[in-house]
Amino acid sequence: MNATIEAVRVAGTPEGPMPVVLLDVGDPEDVLPIFIGFDEAMSIARGVDATTIGRPLTHDLTLDIVEELGGRVDRVVVSDVRDGTYIADLHLNTPREDVVIDARPSDSIALAARTGASIEVSEAVFDDGRRALEDFADLEDVREVVAQ
Repeated sequence: MNATIEAVRVAGTPEGPMPVVLLDVGDPEDVLPIFIGFDEAMSIARGVDATTIGRPLTHDLTLDIVEELGGRVDRVVVSDVRDGTYIADLHLNTPREDVVIDARPSDSIALAARTGASIEVSEAVFDDGRRALEDFADLEDVREVVAQ
């Protein structure tokens, strides 16, 4: 299933505030929420906004390395859930061959946000984790929370 980044928000949890990236697969009512860290959330937001802060942060550096070596990010696939943890595959085109790298969804999505690479979610993963978009409507955008 093709997906896009709907939003990066902050949810209140029993453990405290936690960022969540919402992936939209075209379902009018449901999204796939993936809870992530603040650094990754801000990196995704910066990628979506196409903002830089001068010196490269980790995801910018990773992308610079891939591109300097002649590669490019082809797509990200959120492919599985194991023990409540989402698993992603980062598909890269390189001069030698196409490769698939096991990666955290948050890191992969941060790279996709910078490159425009497609994001895909397996149907089984979406069915397992789907939640109503309205459940997240009142949550603050991560940019607003971090700016406070």
